[in-house]
Amino acid sequence: MIRLGEIQTLQILKKVEFGVYLYDGADQEVRVLLPKKQVPEHAEPSDEIEVFVYRDSNDRLIATVNMPQLTLHGVARLRVAQVTSVGAFLEWGLEKDLLLPFKEQTRKVSEGEECLAALYIDKSDRLCATMNVYPYLSTGSSYGKDDRVSGTVYEISQNFGAFVAVDDKYSGLIPKKELYGAVRIGDRIEARVTAVKEDGKLDLSIREKAYLQIEKDAERILEIIDSFDGALPFTDKASPEVIRRETQMSKNEFKRAVGHLLKTGKIEITERAIRAVDSRG
Repeated sequence: MIRLGEIQTLQILKKVEFGVYLYDGADQEVRVLLPKKQVPEHAEPSDEIEVFVYRDSNDRLIATVNMPQLTLHGVARLRVAQVTSVGAFLEWGLEKDLLLPFKEQTRKVSEGEECLAALYIDKSDRLCATMNVYPYLSTGSSYGKDDRVSGTVYEISQNFGAFVAVDDKYSGLIPKKELYGAVRIGDRIEARVTAVKEDGKLDLSIREKAYLQIEKDAERILEIIDSFDGALPFTDKASPEVIRRETQMSKNEFKRAVGHLLKTGKIEITERAIRAVDSRG
């Protein structure tokens, strides 16, 4: 059986002027052309050749000895070659670029950028790319709790958080409660594994453990105070919504960092504000 979108070893059935026809060694009625310029020198009928099978510009099955960056159900970062009226076309190592239809884009892509995509066969039996990579990610990573990982954000849910392809192949999630700052689809992020679920999926955090994060949060608060000309117009008694909006921290994280700054004498708290203490005087 000749398999669309996969690397496979096929046999030469016969030579023709414009190449060789390949088959699976069993069914001679099902064949695919390997163009002449790609046929190995001295190749003869019954020889085996490793090829990738896709469709040419006329939607005919064709074989190539060139290996793409992506095979069926695989996930990879691909460069956008151009954007047209039917979608975007991605470079994937073959002469014919790969179509990423508009309906398979989770965000608008632009020429020259890279996007994370998976390869699938559409209803018309053609190879296409999708940015909806969730079904194609693996849960078989060797990562454990507190390991450091990197990955690509491929979806953001208001209910669940940010979905991340760890190493661009494993399924991960930054839960909503751990999601701080302006995280967007397509961002490359560094994170810490906070849990490995029974199904192998990874829970992630882009923040350190509390005792490590507190110094960073304290520095961040001092920067924010400085941006307010030395006085933050609210205290740790403000609502969680105000604190998150202004600092990208939870109320507990904010209170821990404020307490640390107070203990080290870098701030003072009034009824309505937090002020930086001038260390020069």
